[in-house]
Amino acid sequence: MEERFMREALRLAKKAKNLGEVPIGAVVVVDGKIVGRGYNTRTRMQLATAHAEMRAIDGACKKLGSWRLPGAELYVTLEPCPMCMGAVLNARIDRVYFGAYEQKGRSLTAELANANLLNHTVEVMGGVMEAECAAVLTSFFTEMRAREKAKKTEQPLICAESIDSDEK
Repeated sequence: MEERFMREALRLAKKAKNLGEVPIGAVVVVDGKIVGRGYNTRTRMQLATAHAEMRAIDGACKKLGSWRLPGAELYVTLEPCPMCMGAVLNARIDRVYFGAYEQKGRSLTAELANANLLNHTVEVMGGVMEAECAAVLTSFFTEMRAREKAKKTEQPLICAESIDSDEK
C-alpha cells in the first residue's frame, strides 16, 4: 500500500523536476484514496511556503472542507522540514511516510512528531522507496551543478590583442 502512494508522490516530484523545481512530491490519503496532491513550486511562485507537503495538505483540506484531517496519511518523497511537520501536526494527520532522509539533518521530523504539540503526535515511517526518491533528488542537483558550471565556463574571453589596441 505504501509503495502505491509513494509512486504517485514520485510522479509529482518528477513533474516538479521538469519545471525546474526541487523534485519533491506529496500526497495526502484518507481511507485509501488520495485527497490532496502537491509538488514543490517555490521558485515558480516565489513563495517560501510552496512546499509539496503544504500544497498537498491545502488540497486535502479544501477537498474535505476541514482544516483537520484525522485519519489522514501523508506520503512525501523527502523527509519533511519543520514548517511542513508543523502543518502535519496542525492538520492532525495521523501518519507520515517519507522516502529519502534529509541528509543535512535539518528536518527534526522525529522530534516534532513525538513532541505532543497541540495534544497530537504523528506516527512517522522513513525510507519508503528511499533509493528511488533519493535518485530523483540526486540527479536534479547533479544536473543543476553541471548547468551552473557550464554557465561559468561560457563567459567571454578577453582578447589580449583588443586590450593592447585600446591602450595605444
